[in-house]
Amino acid sequence: MPVSAYLNTFPVMGEGLYLHATATVIGDVTIGKDCSIWCNTVLRGDVNRIVIGDCTNVQDFAMGHVSHRNAAKPDGSPLIIGNYVTIGHQAMLHGCTIGNECLIGMGSTIMDDVVVQDRVMVGAGSLVPPGKVLQSGYLYVGSPVRRIRELTPEEIAYLKYSAEHYVRVKNNYLAGEGV
Repeated sequence: MPVSAYLNTFPVMGEGLYLHATATVIGDVTIGKDCSIWCNTVLRGDVNRIVIGDCTNVQDFAMGHVSHRNAAKPDGSPLIIGNYVTIGHQAMLHGCTIGNECLIGMGSTIMDDVVVQDRVMVGAGSLVPPGKVLQSGYLYVGSPVRRIRELTPEEIAYLKYSAEHYVRVKNNYLAGEGV
């Protein structure tokens, strides 16, 4: 079953959500309006919460998970994703915070307690180690990730455009035109 509870906590789905039949959403997961969760994506909010803002897309084979609460870390590490975010194919997000209008490249791994501020682009295949802060307005690439340069005005505009494009694509699927 693609949507299921963990203990007594059920996912909360926003209006206009497209959830592909092969995606899996478990437990304490809240997904905003006009989002799309694509093929074979897993969002597992079992030992902490996952919150996804509006107009965000999580692409094929992406994994979202969390770290549990404990005595040393009472809040654990939830996964928080902002509005107008594009999460690329096979990205792995674990207990991190992603700001608004970001693009997380295909195959990237973002670890616990990372904060990706608004309007950041993370290049494909990057590894962001635990606790790192990626400052707004920059391109980051590598393993481990390094700040490369400021984003151009065109790239900053593209961040929101990319998310809006996926809203249009998911609307085609919801209307039966993408099948």
